Amino acid sequence: MRMMMTGAALACLTLAACQQPAGEQKAGDPAPPNPTQTVAAPAEKPVYRFKIGGLDAIALFDGQNPVPNDNKVFGVGLTPQAVAAPLTAAGQPADPITLEIHPLLVRNGARTMLFDTGLGQGKGQLMQSLRTAGVDPSAITDVLISHGHPDHVGGLVANGALAFPNAAIRMSQAEWASLRANTEMADLVRIITPKVQAFNPGGEVAPGVTAQDTAGHTPGHVAYLIADAQNQLLYTGDLMHHWILSVEHPDWKVGYDDDQAAGEKARLDEVTALRNSGAHIYAYHFPFPGLGKIATREGRAMFISEAQSTQSASK
Repeated sequence: MRMMMTGAALACLTLAACQQPAGEQKAGDPAPPNPTQTVAAPAEKPVYRFKIGGLDAIALFDGQNPVPNDNKVFGVGLTPQAVAAPLTAAGQPADPITLEIHPLLVRNGARTMLFDTGLGQGKGQLMQSLRTAGVDPSAITDVLISHGHPDHVGGLVANGALAFPNAAIRMSQAEWASLRANTEMADLVRIITPKVQAFNPGGEVAPGVTAQDTAGHTPGHVAYLIADAQNQLLYTGDLMHHWILSVEHPDWKVGYDDDQAAGEKARLDEVTALRNSGAHIYAYHFPFPGLGKIATREGRAMFISEAQSTQSASK
């Protein structure tokens, strides 16, 4: 598989929300029996605070991307009816198919790290979410990019300048080369070039953050393993787009993939690995805040949300 999950990578993540819910599920309790129950408004937008061990983390809502069920994005080569079937079975709308967008912020000592940047000025609401969270853009020290698609790098620039002026911008060498070759991104590339620090995946790229090669969706796509001692969270980027379709049918072709065959393989390998490992993930496009794991329920892969509802939290 493209992303090597070491023994340490399978260690348990402390997903402790800052509020303690009144009806918290106990360890060993059975998981909810179907996808409709696993993701039912688990957290209020636009900010969700949690812990990765001792690290402070914040999910930051940026917006939504409604996708038509026309087999141009999901189920390429299939029919709208085939794509609708698992959605309808889970009690979810079949058209449009909604993807959410939520970058992740993690504090580790003196470093404040932002993972991806959303749609950008005039399209996304990352800056408003940062204000709600009490985070000044100038305080961000590192921006870690999973890949160069507009809904991940659009927020790097605001008003023709760097949106995070004091941050190093980190992405893989292959992704930086691909981004520079994209003429539609020429203005963004020009602005961010002085801040870019490209890397080869496989090592630590920021304190407690290891980049893992998950190429396929784009030539240099990476996932980030965020760790504090034995507590770990895998930031998956666009390895998976939809919490039902990408998980139950990772072998379906996705129109967003630059290389559909490589994207399918990376997704299939990763879903298989996550089903076996129980590793905790942060999925950028799953229902906010995208925290959970992939498990096997009733013979199929399923996303199990681990977010805690703030609506049921005790004061």
